[in-house]
Amino acid sequence: MTQRVTDRRSYNDPCGIARGLDVIGERWALLVVRELLLGPKRFTQLRLGLHGASQNVLSQRLRELEQAGVVRRRKLGPPAAAWVYELTEWGRDLEPLLMALGRWGSRIPVTSETELGLDALILALRTMFDPRAAQGLRATYDLRIGDDRFLAEVADGRLDIVRGDPGGRADAVVETDVTTLREIVFGGLPLADAVGSGALKIGGDRQAVERLTGLFPLLPPRPVDAE
Repeated sequence: MTQRVTDRRSYNDPCGIARGLDVIGERWALLVVRELLLGPKRFTQLRLGLHGASQNVLSQRLRELEQAGVVRRRKLGPPAAAWVYELTEWGRDLEPLLMALGRWGSRIPVTSETELGLDALILALRTMFDPRAAQGLRATYDLRIGDDRFLAEVADGRLDIVRGDPGGRADAVVETDVTTLREIVFGGLPLADAVGSGALKIGGDRQAVERLTGLFPLLPPRPVDAE
């Protein structure tokens, strides 16, 4: 059961949209949710993904989201024995909203020079995935991006990506960095060029990797009203 958030501004509007924004409408709140969609994180890990948020602001947003029942804090067992933040079941219900918002926002030209964060990139892959382009493809991928690993599975027109070690059951291994993967998928960098420069390494089924990179077509830019 969620708790009422106190001492915060409210739209004082009974509409469900307004009530939802009372909970997740503050600056950085939805991006905190974005950073937790792929699993729990420590405070320091959250700061890496939200480097534009000050420590005080991030702490405040986490407290508010905890009070609202969107996020909870728990201690991991040994050997980690660290405190992490994770989404509650109610918080995870925000995933379709973030996916739809990400797809809508992808049509807005990029003006920031800041590099896309790792979790933001993985979620962008899920957001921009085109089931029609994946017709006939069944493959699993071990994505090794920096120090992180993800298991990506494409089957039956669906893409699932989870953080973790695939345990040797991947058809292909892709080892690269955030910038290179983003440039290949969304920037038009040829896969062969990335491999040739050493920025990307492929193990296993190369053809499956080539198919994977073509599953995320960009949407046309937002329409501009005639002046």
